[in-house]
Amino acid sequence: MTSIIIRTATREDASALQHLIERSVRVLQAGWYTPEQIEAAVHSVFGIDTQLIDDGTYYVAEIGGQIAGCGGWSQRGTLYGGSHYSHSRNDVLLDPARDPARIRAFFTHPAFARKGVGRALLEHCETAVRKAGFHSAEMAATLPGVPLYAAHGYDAHETFDVPLPGGHVIQVRRMTKQME
Repeated sequence: MTSIIIRTATREDASALQHLIERSVRVLQAGWYTPEQIEAAVHSVFGIDTQLIDDGTYYVAEIGGQIAGCGGWSQRGTLYGGSHYSHSRNDVLLDPARDPARIRAFFTHPAFARKGVGRALLEHCETAVRKAGFHSAEMAATLPGVPLYAAHGYDAHETFDVPLPGGHVIQVRRMTKQME
């Protein structure tokens, strides 16, 4: 298998990443969420968070020169949602001594699913989180992502609903990990 290259995302990547996110959600989350939930989520909560790109904490995974996935972390209070999703915005800077970093917006292109893309991105993010001085990380994991994060030492806590247009919701699970 060709190696996975991780690089920092740029604003020029935004269009390609948005397309990847939509394809990932529609294919890889089918069976976990209804088609109505998926479409509502694609048009609201799931998307590029340009703050992550601007902060230099959003990454692109490439295999053989193709974008295979994306994901990042944040030192800001927002737990989930793209730039256009206003329900959960909190751009206040977190204190690494007391607050957990946020693991954010992981998506894999369906053609590269189960090839180590999510793992590579997660390990890259965790290294950056530790380097930034954080002692823990937290996320709002979609249900299909829970097994990946659990396999990498994240503990699952409460499941909660994320509001979507049309009265829909999707369930996500808050997960945390202590960084060593």
